Amino acid sequence: MPPLVFPTKMVETTDMTTQHTDPANIIVKAPRDGMRLLASAALFVAGACALPMLAVLLAALIGGTDTIRHLLDTVLLGYTLTTLLLVALVACGTFVLGVGTAWLVTMTRFPGVSLLEIVLVLPLAFPAYVLAYAYTHVLDHPGIVQTMLRDVTGWGPRDYWFPEIRSLGGAAMMLVLVLYPYVYLLARAAFLQQSATTFLAARALGSSAWNAFYKVSLPLARPAIAGGVLLAVMETVADFGTVAYFGVQTFATGIYTSWFSLSDRAGAAQLALCLLSFALLLAMLERAQRGRAKYHDPSRRAVSMPPLQLTGWRGIAAMAACGIPVLLGAVLPVAILLSMGIGSGQDLLGPRYMGFIRNSVTLAGVAAVLTVTAAICIGFFRRLRPGKLSGGAAYVARLGYAVPGGVIAVGLLVPFAAFDNALDAWMRASFGISTGLLVTGSIWLLVVAYLVRFLAAALGAYEGGQAMVHANMDSAARSLGETPVGTLRRVHLPILSPSLLTALLIVFVDVMKELPATLIMRPFNYDTLAVQAYRLASDERLDGAAVPSLVIVAVGLLPVVLICRQVRRQR
Repeated sequence: MPPLVFPTKMVETTDMTTQHTDPANIIVKAPRDGMRLLASAALFVAGACALPMLAVLLAALIGGTDTIRHLLDTVLLGYTLTTLLLVALVACGTFVLGVGTAWLVTMTRFPGVSLLEIVLVLPLAFPAYVLAYAYTHVLDHPGIVQTMLRDVTGWGPRDYWFPEIRSLGGAAMMLVLVLYPYVYLLARAAFLQQSATTFLAARALGSSAWNAFYKVSLPLARPAIAGGVLLAVMETVADFGTVAYFGVQTFATGIYTSWFSLSDRAGAAQLALCLLSFALLLAMLERAQRGRAKYHDPSRRAVSMPPLQLTGWRGIAAMAACGIPVLLGAVLPVAILLSMGIGSGQDLLGPRYMGFIRNSVTLAGVAAVLTVTAAICIGFFRRLRPGKLSGGAAYVARLGYAVPGGVIAVGLLVPFAAFDNALDAWMRASFGISTGLLVTGSIWLLVVAYLVRFLAAALGAYEGGQAMVHANMDSAARSLGETPVGTLRRVHLPILSPSLLTALLIVFVDVMKELPATLIMRPFNYDTLAVQAYRLASDERLDGAAVPSLVIVAVGLLPVVLICRQVRRQR
């Protein structure tokens, strides 16, 4: 959201005198009372978000050239090519699925379109690694599909070819199925906002419906579509669970292997720096696309696009094109997981699983509250003091959504491990007392990682609601003697409660699904549902992994229901 600055007739005032100016064009300058605390909190949060990136850079530089040369000679080229190929496959897949389904449900009418335009969002509730577990259970060599194929044909294991699910292509398919809703939502909104005049003009000049879509509608929606594809690509770069389970060697898996399997901290930091550079490049591209997303209809009439009625085989084909992504991305995985979980012998209500649920809910709840509180500090500071300082703090705070969890984990563990070791050495030398690891491996450091990773989502939800609070409300509160903190507590927060609840829910669900940072940073013997699902799947106990996966999916449906309600209202 841009700073709350009005372009004309602006008057700054710190007293309660009446200004003979349009109230909508008044900026009330808050007094120093409370501003220092608010500014300090906002800058502290921005500094916490910048710390992992700076620490990764410093650790990579300290690692020296020997480590990077070894990486270049061994795995770096392979990691780079695999990551780029995975990104290209996911970008193409999400573009085709997202744009195609968005165009069909927006511009055409066919049987079931009213339901499909809503349920096309459902795969967003699924982590990609959950789909990987479900489809591996069905499509792998001992799975039901290949077993039935061998039973029917009498073939042996080497008598036929079957696509390998544990492959780069399989990982790309899982990611496409859960990430295409990013493109679908943004493309659908762009198509709904387009006026029909340009499209109809192209049709009147002799263009076919396909040419008019390709030459007119698609270019007008290009910024929104590009933003959705870049969001999907950033999620692909950050993914760990899917590629690790399928054995695909990307930067995300390389960081984890270097840190734990090889105990190579310098190598992990330098791999993290490579991944961080790529992620920040994607974030800059996404921001640039969002900044240029200003397309206006030159005509002064907004004419709704007349929907094209599809009947017969065309209607059936459109229904299948929109239904298959939902079937493969939501309905079928749930059915598979339920069948796996029923016969798994896992007791969801037993003390062990209740511990996993308690750990997950505790981490998610604490992280959600702290993350939304940090978003309020940064958002309200920017509202009261629009400028380079507050704008820079908000920009740094938003970078976390582009930084993979593994990079954040390395960036936090490196400096705090050094601090813990230095403190322990000093205490031993001075007092003969060992302090151990006070910060490293603690729950609070893991919560900081969650805050850095998901602050952008909370800040976006908060600022979206803050835009509805008129500047006159701030002016009235200040004229009545309220401090900035009082204005926030008595005016803003009651109005923004729906947006804050949405932000809390989004962060809560994201933390429940998060895997790489949790795997690297969790305290000893402190497992969550996501970690338990990953461990069981890594041991090839897919039936057992289905139980925590179903709980994660059930929780993930909560924000998706909110999105579905918003989709229903947009028509």
